[in-house]
Amino acid sequence: MTSALFVVSEEGYWAEECIEPLTTLEAEGVDVTIATPSGSPPVVDERSLDPDAAGGEERVAELREVDEEHPGLNDPEPIAHVAADGYDAVVFPGGHGTVWDVNQDRHARQLLLDAVAGDESVALVVCHAVGILAFTREADGTPLVEGRSVTGFPNAWEEDIVDDDDVMPDGRKLPYWVEDEVVLAGADWDAELDADTSVTVDGDLITGRGPGSSAAAAETLLEEM
Repeated sequence: MTSALFVVSEEGYWAEECIEPLTTLEAEGVDVTIATPSGSPPVVDERSLDPDAAGGEERVAELREVDEEHPGLNDPEPIAHVAADGYDAVVFPGGHGTVWDVNQDRHARQLLLDAVAGDESVALVVCHAVGILAFTREADGTPLVEGRSVTGFPNAWEEDIVDDDDVMPDGRKLPYWVEDEVVLAGADWDAELDADTSVTVDGDLITGRGPGSSAAAAETLLEEM
């Protein structure tokens, strides 16, 4: 059976970026495993369940139902206990929460490295989770993203969220901006700001810009799998 591993933030995942790929893959018969840094259930960013952000009350109800009732989201594996081997895809949904946990976790970075390096697997990284590319290194120290074409959450959007001190509306200080760090690591960055959606494929690495690209990213992942 085709299988996928989702690495989801406990600090705040964006509902659409996780649930759209999750339900799309499961509808096609893909067996999905959920993992989080500590093995505790992931926490949804409530901002992603605002009707204006999610696309209406009906869509919010659908997303919240999956968040509350999906077995994997309620009983995930610790990422230290899973390996990319045996999975056809490893998926990193976004959300600001990833900058505090998933992107900084050595086990998560190893999962990404193994998924991209393997001959039979691919990785999908979306939105703020793209920041993990800035901190993932090959065995010789070369950044995984060096020379690769990627998209992700752009500075132009971040500046509309944080204040002049990089503090978010919930009071948390954002430690870095995704675009800055990924470009510094040598990526060929293009968030395609004039396009409705942005999904980039470079070998076994697929990146998606943000929530509005989630459906396109999920379909691209299915094609690449």
